[in-house]
Amino acid sequence: MHLTTESKQAIFEKFGKAKSKTDTGSAESQIALFTERINHITEHLRRNKKDFSAELSLVKLVGKRRALLDYLTREDIFRYRAIIKELDIRK
Repeated sequence: MHLTTESKQAIFEKFGKAKSKTDTGSAESQIALFTERINHITEHLRRNKKDFSAELSLVKLVGKRRALLDYLTREDIFRYRAIIKELDIRK
């Protein structure tokens, strides 16, 4: 996988609520991690158009991210707006 432990820790440190490397459970950190994986799989699919297993993985990840974003919308709209602005997710 393209994400190393160090890059995951950097994502969690940047987007986590506690701004620590160990904050892996917050919605913002999970959304950021899913977005990184989605971007990587999207680039892979541009090169390999017939990789249907990667396409299925992409659809599942987008669904998981969408569910977390919906949760964040219900719980705290300001956190939702901040994360979509910071990650440049269109909606």
